Amino acid sequence: MAFKKVSVVGLGYIGLPTAAVIASRGIEVIGIDVSQRAVETINQGKVHIVEPDLDMVVQAAVTMGKLRASMTPEPADAFMIAVPTPFKEGHQPDLSYIEAAAKAIAPVLEKGNLVILESTSPVGATEKLAAWLQEQRPDLHFPGASNSEPNMFVAHCPERVLPGRVLEELVSNDRIIGGLTAKCCEMATELYKTFVRGECISTNARTAEMAKLTENSFRDVNIAFANELSIICDKLKINVWELIALANRHPRVNILSPGPGVGGHCIAVDPWFIVDSAPDEARIIRTAREINDHKPEYVVSKVKAAADQFKRPIVACLGLAFKADIDDLRESPALDITCELANANIGQILAVEPNIQELPGKLQGQGVELVSLQQALEMANVLVVLVDHKPFKALHSNDINTKVVVDTRGLFSRF
Repeated sequence: MAFKKVSVVGLGYIGLPTAAVIASRGIEVIGIDVSQRAVETINQGKVHIVEPDLDMVVQAAVTMGKLRASMTPEPADAFMIAVPTPFKEGHQPDLSYIEAAAKAIAPVLEKGNLVILESTSPVGATEKLAAWLQEQRPDLHFPGASNSEPNMFVAHCPERVLPGRVLEELVSNDRIIGGLTAKCCEMATELYKTFVRGECISTNARTAEMAKLTENSFRDVNIAFANELSIICDKLKINVWELIALANRHPRVNILSPGPGVGGHCIAVDPWFIVDSAPDEARIIRTAREINDHKPEYVVSKVKAAADQFKRPIVACLGLAFKADIDDLRESPALDITCELANANIGQILAVEPNIQELPGKLQGQGVELVSLQQALEMANVLVVLVDHKPFKALHSNDINTKVVVDTRGLFSRF
């Protein structure tokens, strides 16, 4: 079928770029979000998140009349759900956002519509989505949720983009499309081929869900090795950055870089979905998560030891985002470390994050001051490198030679 109108539910770091790219192909797109601020910002042709070149694509799409945002769902040919999937206490998946999205779009669904779940989800979530939609619309027939011949189409196509390169990777990356039926795969593939240059590979929904979890768990396990190695090297008084560079000269070795932990909406969350589904079997995946979750505590202990060298310690935390050159704070170990240091009452805490304009709510009222990099260099006697933002990479030895430095990113290992 020809898709004339697509609705994207959730206008965050994945939903908004996806909506803008589809709109750039001449398809009418309506984005749905619960945030009035986000809706108003987008309808002005502006963006509420930091992602290279996204502002230009959104502005062009809005100006052409192909993209608009609303808080109220309306009829469309296809619905793409890109809402958060965090976890609850005990690392149990929280599917409440997906359920809420299902209830929101159900009243406007029409026979023959396609519903795609893009949110990274535990195995079985797409089937639950179909069941929730069926509950809301018993007059329609959803695959796997109705005994009648389906007249609705449901699929899972997990996003697999890198923050900072989202627009490029939305178009160039291969996509895994898991339908609840073969026809669902066919319909979803037709939609994705309107804007994806990579290959669209069909499978079933459960395999597609597990594929995304597997990709991020693989990375998490490898990061855990690097993080554990960094702790071992500290104990043995070895420069872990030099060690990794030397070990990686082996033709079949590729050790990743350690850091202050693991953050973001995917790698820090998704492995727990596998552990929740198979708690007795997912032993390596669980251990890797525990290692990476523990790393911020280790960094905090190192900073406390550094601060103890001064009567009036002033600690500058360089970076709050979960990775370089973005404003995304989701599951950020840098943010957690800064918060823990503020709660520890070890001295004055400064935060440097060039990609935000105000302190996140988690740090407000904690005595933390958001300052520029230059102010931090003038004021602080302890520098804690938590994110390798470009401005931090540009620092020279003269900028730090009077400071005690806790470097979790290896930026100063060259000095």
